[in-house]
Amino acid sequence: MTIPVLSNPLARRLFLHAHALAEPPTGPAKGADLHALIDRIGFVQVDSINTVERAHHMILFARRQTYQQTNLKHLLERDRSLWEHWTHDASILPAQVFGHWKHRFTRDRDRLIRQWTGWQRGEFVEKFDTVLQRIADHGPVSSSDVGEGETRGKGGWWDWHPSKAALEYLWRVGDISVTRRDGFKKVYDLTERVLGADHCAHQPTEDDTTDWACRAALTRIAFGTSGEIAAYWKAVSPDAAKDWCDRAAARGDIIEIMVACADGSLRRSYAFPEILSQTPPDPPPRIRILSPFDPALRDRKRTERLFGFHYRIEVFVPEAQRQYGYYVFPVLEGAQLIGRIDAKAYRDDSTFRVRAFWPEPNLRLPLARVARLQVAVEKLAAFAGCDRVAYDTGWLQV
Repeated sequence: MTIPVLSNPLARRLFLHAHALAEPPTGPAKGADLHALIDRIGFVQVDSINTVERAHHMILFARRQTYQQTNLKHLLERDRSLWEHWTHDASILPAQVFGHWKHRFTRDRDRLIRQWTGWQRGEFVEKFDTVLQRIADHGPVSSSDVGEGETRGKGGWWDWHPSKAALEYLWRVGDISVTRRDGFKKVYDLTERVLGADHCAHQPTEDDTTDWACRAALTRIAFGTSGEIAAYWKAVSPDAAKDWCDRAAARGDIIEIMVACADGSLRRSYAFPEILSQTPPDPPPRIRILSPFDPALRDRKRTERLFGFHYRIEVFVPEAQRQYGYYVFPVLEGAQLIGRIDAKAYRDDSTFRVRAFWPEPNLRLPLARVARLQVAVEKLAAFAGCDRVAYDTGWLQV
């Protein structure tokens, strides 16, 4: 039997459609509509760097330009329909997935103690009961509220004082959850207080979680290898995902396809059968500036294979080119990654400064494309709280 082949243009469109990047970034972006968007893309990564704006806000703004930063806070801290925990990194997820993390919590209890004891002073384990009791008796705490009298390091997470390490451990294993952030500092409470009894009571079997994680991942990436499916949530092991793919393919629930990469090579992948009859929309020819932590870019190698992105999607400019220590953002136009832009929001004087735009090799930069890029810059600048845009001399690196 001949394995179906997805052409590269079609694969790109399917990929972007799955990541909610193949439609105009319009429409409502709060309440149930925002929750539905986050559920559709699976998660948004949380990151502290706000050179332009924090990653989770940029991810949502790229898809809905009516989005405002407070909209996410309402779902997290008031409605409690979202929840913050770990996928490949700290992420915001729909609260209804909480039960599927319980198997991960179980696996992590011993693993993290073994791993962290090598980095942390071992007494952090002795603080678990004390920290939990403090929260139970007195309510939410941050790392600055615990560990009175303990030695505090000067920097780096490995310098955490024992009670801070205990807080992070208890969060990672699900005993406590982030109830809010003050600035960017996490404030924790008991998980049952944050998420409520219904979410905490959900107890799927390990097989249920494997089936959910693989199906949900494949829906959100459109197609992928078993390793890519496992990596999406990091809720199941690569071996478990491979076994699931073998069984699902044998039942006909999924099929094998060949996906054409940008360089013409073919990559064997899995997909749901309906992918062969789907007609994804053509992404509008508008320019979007993406966070380097966007879900569509999380798997760097996969994105580079699919889009032929010439530069590795690295976050920093090479040292020799860096004048201000700016952050570099991938730029998407339609279904094509067209380059990287080096920019920073200076909120003190309300200026959004663009140092450089590096286009992909052989990319033409007619005036109309440059104008579209500048419109995207202006919209992002306003979202970042800046009133004006300043371009460095020679910012177009052509």
